[in-house]
Amino acid sequence: MVRKLELLAPAGNAEIAMEAILHGADAVYMGASSHGARRNASNSLDDIKRVVEFAHIFRAKVYVTVNTIVYEKEIRQVERLITELYRIGVDAIIVQDMGILRMDIPPIELHASTQCDIRTPEKARFLQDVGFSQLVLPRELTLDEIRSMSESVTVPLESFVHGALCVSYSGRCHASFATCGRSANRGECAQLCRLPYTLTDAEGRVIRRDKHLLSLRDLNTIDILPKLIEAGISSFKIEGRLKEESYVKNTVSAYRHAIDAIISRQKDRYARSSAGRSEVTFTPELSKSFNRGFTHYFIDERRPKGIISPDTPKSMGEIIEDLSALNNGDGISFFDRQGRYTGAMVNGVQGRRIITSRPVEIPAGAVIHRTSDRLWDKQLQRPTASRKIDIEVTIDDSGLSASDERGCQVRIPLDCTRDVARQPQDYSRIFAKLGNTPYRLVSFNSKLDPTVFIPAAELTELRRRLLAALDEANLTTYPYHYRRKEDSGVRYMTESLDFRDNVANSLAEQFYHEHGVKTIKRALEASGQSNCKDKRLMTTRHCILRELGMCKKEKGPGKYSEPLYIQSGKDSFRLEFNCRDCEMHVIGR
Repeated sequence: MVRKLELLAPAGNAEIAMEAILHGADAVYMGASSHGARRNASNSLDDIKRVVEFAHIFRAKVYVTVNTIVYEKEIRQVERLITELYRIGVDAIIVQDMGILRMDIPPIELHASTQCDIRTPEKARFLQDVGFSQLVLPRELTLDEIRSMSESVTVPLESFVHGALCVSYSGRCHASFATCGRSANRGECAQLCRLPYTLTDAEGRVIRRDKHLLSLRDLNTIDILPKLIEAGISSFKIEGRLKEESYVKNTVSAYRHAIDAIISRQKDRYARSSAGRSEVTFTPELSKSFNRGFTHYFIDERRPKGIISPDTPKSMGEIIEDLSALNNGDGISFFDRQGRYTGAMVNGVQGRRIITSRPVEIPAGAVIHRTSDRLWDKQLQRPTASRKIDIEVTIDDSGLSASDERGCQVRIPLDCTRDVARQPQDYSRIFAKLGNTPYRLVSFNSKLDPTVFIPAAELTELRRRLLAALDEANLTTYPYHYRRKEDSGVRYMTESLDFRDNVANSLAEQFYHEHGVKTIKRALEASGQSNCKDKRLMTTRHCILRELGMCKKEKGPGKYSEPLYIQSGKDSFRLEFNCRDCEMHVIGR
């Protein structure tokens, strides 16, 4: 059976969503007016409707994030929001709060957010059985773990393939809420992981000072996509709902090309999940868009090193080895003599000397990073892609027929003026003039008697009617999918939930009780608790000891007394190490 592969793009607004589709996305995900895990990437229902209407032309899908926890007083508001999203044709909503499964909502398809923390095959199977149609896996999984998930479920698995990484297991980070009242589970993450920390031991000895010990590099899997596909991933998700339009254009184009190359080599196994082919006017280069340096994270290595960017959380851009490649107006960055990552704008290059817009001292031998390419940025500010659906047209004495790659087929009668042709007519020329429509003529077959002449104006009107008929056929045959039936007999994996399970309302409690959970502690945000001392605020597979060459399993160098602490300003946390499972816990103090 041929498996459909989906390239899923982020969109902070309607314009970016439509550009993502033009550049080859099979689906986009975007926030609604509330309850999305990126509060600054919300969109009105009217804007989402515009995206839906545009996307569905190409059979591309629109997923909307409703993936924060929901407070009791917000239940009716969320019900109304989801109902409206269903009415305007949204394909699915991405969900964290299980209370949504007990709300009075239409049968819209549900996807389990990465905030659901799906780290085991048992959790994946449970979410499938209670009604989720697609599962967004955690970023920390290895290929073997992904494969075990795939073998346990029948619904599609979605994986992040590019962009920023959360250091904590998603849905399990409470550090932001504990320190400044901004909950990651409410779309308000303060990004404490990007701050510089000083690492000390129990005796106060400084092990590392002012380093970004929790700031991960950015994910880039474009070179290992075949491995992810073989492991069972069907939806390839680019992170970045807060990123600019040029970032989305570039990353979508790059991954579209890579996925299409895989499909072309194995057409008997894989297919695209949307229609239309994109043509872009630039060659995508991932290093030109915002990045903190790249990593595969844990995908192909159980205990990787070099996954953080300890010296800066800022973009590393592309490394420039030939200074003649720099242009006036480019932005460059480098580490100065004090080890600070700083930058300036280029005003000119003279041999090995860079003339900058402000006085800076670039140390001899410093690595130059171009973090802004003026010519590249200018190019991507213009229209850079078109997307067309292939159609085939046949004309005969009784009518005009057309079919397209979406599976739409239409026929209209040939009720126009006819005359005797003075010379053979090239009807295909008129039907090939499709202009700004989303169609491209790939085959025209005329079965008319060559002596028949039809005026060009009437053929043009026939073409208009034919395309309108194809548009209508697409609308009436668009393949919506609906919420899966919930298995009321399936039991949750444990009988007890604590604050890290993010139960914030009575409907979520009802859901879990009905699936066998006996004791439930409310989420921190909904419990009224403000004291987070000794609470586990993060759990991560990133281990500071391993990264610094001090791994206990590997008998790394250096003596220190536990517990270890990290501190940034007034924020201080204790570290605990679960060496059996290669996990690090960040504990409130």
